[in-house]
Amino acid sequence: MQTYHTTVQTIIDRLRHGRKTVTFAESCTGGRIAAAFTAVSGASEVFQGSVVSYANAIKSHWLGVRPETLAQHGAVSRACVQEMLAGVLRMAEADFAVAVSGIAGPTGGTPDKPVGTVYIGIRSPETETIHRCHFEGDRESIQEQSVAFALARLAECVVDTFS
Repeated sequence: MQTYHTTVQTIIDRLRHGRKTVTFAESCTGGRIAAAFTAVSGASEVFQGSVVSYANAIKSHWLGVRPETLAQHGAVSRACVQEMLAGVLRMAEADFAVAVSGIAGPTGGTPDKPVGTVYIGIRSPETETIHRCHFEGDRESIQEQSVAFALARLAECVVDTFS
């Protein structure tokens, strides 16, 4: 597993300074964002907790992703990640959130959503951005690229918020 110490430290320092908190809703990354975050001292001051919502039923029951959203758009979609963000913020009562859902492979891809398609959402008190990414490589590589991208975008969001 790659180390994200510097990026996470920046996020922690900015959130601590702003007296804000963060939470995560992860699917294809399976808790890797939370693991990277909690590997850095000081995380407990700003990190509320995280949900690994791998199954669609958990996305619905725990995060409030509507069954209609899953049926119409699928778990790997902008709409699903938007609802994951709202749900995890509600659960954790946090200020910032990251949500990730994608296809890490090697199976599960379709022509419209090939392996490596990952939606990554970042929500702050003022903004919400959802990125559709396409990462290359094997399963672990796609997961690691997803974590790196999510943490980099969260760092940018937090820095912009407190600049």
